[in-house]
Amino acid sequence: MELVLAVSIGVMASCGVYLMLRPRTFQVIIGLSLLSYAVNLFIFAMGRLRVGAAPVLSKDGVVDPSLYTDPVPQALVLTAIVIGFAMTALFLVVLLAARGLTGTDHVDGRERR
Repeated sequence: MELVLAVSIGVMASCGVYLMLRPRTFQVIIGLSLLSYAVNLFIFAMGRLRVGAAPVLSKDGVVDPSLYTDPVPQALVLTAIVIGFAMTALFLVVLLAARGLTGTDHVDGRERR
């Protein structure tokens, strides 16, 4: 499970960096989104991967922390997803406005000849 998650984080991060280096604005926005999703998965994995474990502590007196997942990274990722969605919507609106004003969607504002 950990190997699959690590490989998927690496693939998403590398695809995000590749798309961020592209000359089109839409590709840069998609690259930023992929990179933020990779970081969210990384933060989520930092809270320990447990399948079928209870998300909260029980009322018993003795608590073994290795049996539970950490809820703080989950809350951070949930907040980051909401903020990332809002920023992506803002970037798309700015992209459409810039495309309407300049007539191109290149990052530097000029088409190659």
